[in-house]
Amino acid sequence: MSNLTERFGTKVFSEDVMKRWLPKDVYKKLAATIEEGEPLDLDVANAVAHAMKEWALLNGATHYAHWFQPLSGITSEKHDSFLEPNHDGTAITKFTGKALIKGEPDASSFPNGGLRATFEARGYTAWDATSPAFIKDEVLCIPTAFCSYTGEALDKKTPLLRSMTALDREAKRVLAFFGKAPKKVVPSVGDEQEYFLIKKDAYRRRRDLVITGRTLFGAAPAKGQELEEHYFGAIRPTVSAYMKDLDDELWALGIPAKTKHNEVAPCQHELAPVYTELNEAVDNNLLTMEKMKLIASRHDLVCLLHEKPFEDINGSGKHNNWSIGTADENLLDPGDTPLENLQFVVFLTAVIEAVDKYQDLLRASVASCGNDHRLGANEAPPAIMSIFLGDQLTEAVELIMDGKASVHATTGVIDLGAVVLPDLEQDNTDRNRTSPFAFTGNKFEFRAVGSEANVSDANMVLDCAVAEALRDFADALEGTPADEFQEKALAYCAEHLRAHRRILFSGDGYSDEWPVEAEKRGLCNYRTTADALPAFIAPKNLELFESMGVLSHAEAVCRYDCKLEKYNKLMNIEATTMVREARRTYRPVITAYATKVAKGLETIRAAGAEAVMQCEQNTLNKLCSGVTEINESIKALDALHQQAEAIENAQQQANMYAHEIAPAMERLRAAVDAMEEIVAADYWPVPTYDDILFYV
Repeated sequence: MSNLTERFGTKVFSEDVMKRWLPKDVYKKLAATIEEGEPLDLDVANAVAHAMKEWALLNGATHYAHWFQPLSGITSEKHDSFLEPNHDGTAITKFTGKALIKGEPDASSFPNGGLRATFEARGYTAWDATSPAFIKDEVLCIPTAFCSYTGEALDKKTPLLRSMTALDREAKRVLAFFGKAPKKVVPSVGDEQEYFLIKKDAYRRRRDLVITGRTLFGAAPAKGQELEEHYFGAIRPTVSAYMKDLDDELWALGIPAKTKHNEVAPCQHELAPVYTELNEAVDNNLLTMEKMKLIASRHDLVCLLHEKPFEDINGSGKHNNWSIGTADENLLDPGDTPLENLQFVVFLTAVIEAVDKYQDLLRASVASCGNDHRLGANEAPPAIMSIFLGDQLTEAVELIMDGKASVHATTGVIDLGAVVLPDLEQDNTDRNRTSPFAFTGNKFEFRAVGSEANVSDANMVLDCAVAEALRDFADALEGTPADEFQEKALAYCAEHLRAHRRILFSGDGYSDEWPVEAEKRGLCNYRTTADALPAFIAPKNLELFESMGVLSHAEAVCRYDCKLEKYNKLMNIEATTMVREARRTYRPVITAYATKVAKGLETIRAAGAEAVMQCEQNTLNKLCSGVTEINESIKALDALHQQAEAIENAQQQANMYAHEIAPAMERLRAAVDAMEEIVAADYWPVPTYDDILFYV
């Protein structure tokens, strides 16, 4: 491995590279585009494209690609060679500003939620200059937005950038009250990525894992995670070698991979980066997931990013650490002076209001087929959105809500009685692992995001909702005399904190009492994706998207349709796979083993030793009963599945998958898993959890 500092960012067309490769006037104009959104003229684009090409060729690239994020949730790219043939049989290399700025991939085959028809195939990719280009597998990848011929966003990046613009705009309005005029206000994110690594041979022999990403069958292992010995334990050599290669490639791509360790479950691990601006952080996380999968294959491993690959074993999330700040300060840092305290309280109030008002939308933003198995499963937060502030900050907020805090205009002091906000320090509170949205010193940790998710959705909703809350504050306080601002600002915060105090919860989110209490508070409890997704098209949420300029009505409906379609397709694949595997893999083996036991019993009885065979008879009875239960479960699941496939309304189909087919799948799984405990090991047709999770 190269020297760390020399290796970092060597495959990125970074600010440092641009300064060295671009003429000063060109760099200045490009920086204005990146920092201030200034338009980029074609002459500048041509100069940038030429420098990019020369740098990329020097670093081994042969092709370029517009790298974008369609609504499938993954990334896409179409590679074009830099080569341009001459008429004399020779060739030159060429890359123009026009090719840099705009591409034209076929838009008809990407998810579009009805925005485009197959015969309306044209779509455009547009260069996102705020996220640096990079070289991957000898291809210069240019981060881009993706839209239809008529301009609708067909990707995850475009709404995210719009939400960042809305947050920047409204946060600046609020900061103006405090005498501040930053160039920009940006959300920053650090996504802790959890994942599983298993042996490739075991993976190949589990068709359910190959096809669906999770084990549809599998009895609990003899030893799971109950000893808690894997968490932060010594990393096995095979995995350590993988992690070193992963770090090396991520660092070359300018991804600040910082922390790596074993997670709670056997074979589960985590990688955490240093915080970066949201747009770049999303791109980095998508690249990280891609590299995790690719590099694993070089080590005879497979990386599983599904939220719940193994039943009764901790699943994987992506803890989305979100904050908002300027070049000079973190706006979620309580600060050291009274006036900074008031500023912090204003932004904290906006977040609390946003999460409460749009709890349904935040839940929908993390909804997926895989995450349904994880949320609330004693290693992830419940599906009920709530905010954990910690004891000290909760006490301060309660004083504000109860009217026991005041501002003395003559001195600018915020009087909070026994609690003084300047005493707050980072990590002043214990972590609440059961909270989906926890304050952790100077940021919020949104723990409900799934490990396989593109985090654009969750952050877009969060940015958008907070932007609206800040807008409402600015609208209410504009025109307030300077000597009255502090008093009125605190009064505004107190009023809005009281209105949204129901979202604050510091208790055990896993307890049986919490859903009952949450219902009394009027909080949403959408246990499945089918229940959660309609929030995308709820009137108040459509109004939010449109008023903030983040999604049009059609674009929001498109996302609802695409998410619903993906859920239904994944559930269809899982149900189909389950029925086929039960019929063709498990039932024949269980029947064959039952036949062997029956023949053994017959042989021994013929020898006159029936009295000692009661145990075998009991085994045979269980096997026969198990086969009967499997047959009945297959029949029931198959019938329900056929009914679901015949439903034309996508939401109704999703409801049936979630509330009828999923329980039928659990019944079939339980029947097969019970037989795994009885059938001889040399008969069982696939690697068990013991085989998969405890390799050396």
